[in-house]
Amino acid sequence: MNKLKVGIAGYGIVGKRRHQYIDQHPSLQVSAVCDQTFPQGHTLPGLQCFRSYKELLQCDLDVLFVCLTNNIAAEVTMAGLNKGLHVFCEKPPGMDVEDIRNVIAVEQQHPELKLKYGFNHRYHDSVRETLRIIKSGELGEIINLRGVYGKSRVIPFSGGWRSKRELAGGGILLDQGIHMVDLMRLFCGEFREVKSFISNDFWKHDVEDNAYAIMKDERGRVAMLNSTATQWQHKFNLEISLTQGYIELHGILSGSKSYGEEKIVVGRRDEDSDNGQMESRTIKFLQDNSWRDEINEFADAIVAGKPIVSGTSKDALETMVLVYKIYYNDPVWRERYNINNPEI
Repeated sequence: MNKLKVGIAGYGIVGKRRHQYIDQHPSLQVSAVCDQTFPQGHTLPGLQCFRSYKELLQCDLDVLFVCLTNNIAAEVTMAGLNKGLHVFCEKPPGMDVEDIRNVIAVEQQHPELKLKYGFNHRYHDSVRETLRIIKSGELGEIINLRGVYGKSRVIPFSGGWRSKRELAGGGILLDQGIHMVDLMRLFCGEFREVKSFISNDFWKHDVEDNAYAIMKDERGRVAMLNSTATQWQHKFNLEISLTQGYIELHGILSGSKSYGEEKIVVGRRDEDSDNGQMESRTIKFLQDNSWRDEINEFADAIVAGKPIVSGTSKDALETMVLVYKIYYNDPVWRERYNINNPEI
């Protein structure tokens, strides 16, 4: 079988990493890339190189990967679908909820095409094992969740666009905290009631550097979240209390390796214990196969005509709605940035 020809729009750190794993799949081959930072006449071995996505889309392609800034992610995703391409888009799906709703309207016009969003945390082995335990019922039902996902700045070493509202749409919550929001949805379902405080008091950018949220789901279960750019030692931590025990996710394997080792601690409630101590076990995960597995699922869905399992446009919409509920439910932040009710 001939390999599917892949174009990558946006060839920065994420685009290059996607390229590495795309070419590892037997059915995919990157043939063209674009990036606005390419100098005129830029060349790469075996690749067509362009400076704009519009030039890229003139190529003979089957699949498009969108690894661009938030302000044009939805625009390029829709352009790819309208060109008859299967599309994989990095999170977030756009600047706001309206962006992803517009994408879904175009997606519905092309039911033969696959659209997937890059929520790669779902593919980490610690998350998969946690989801397995929860679904098995061996520790009972979820009572509550507490999560912290933080790093030490809004602007990463790769560039400063994430601090500019006109390019990013939001700050640390939309950029990184969206992963924690998505995982809480994965484990619990949809959250209907949200209380929040949003702040940019430390870094003083035009986007948030801290988001604090308390959310209640349809069954009355509560999740607490802090998405922060003032966590001087990078942290990923999610604690899940269940009726018969607990699961704690600590660390996440990443390219920067700054979030510590990836592990989960699983404990079972001891009804005879008066001091809350119980037997627990720790499981460590030494490899990050999330990027590979996420791309493999996308490619296999295209080749075999299977539905997208995780990272669907519905997932992207519901996660964006919840992110914007957090923004909206801080009245000061809502008024300052004229944020609309995401459910309307």
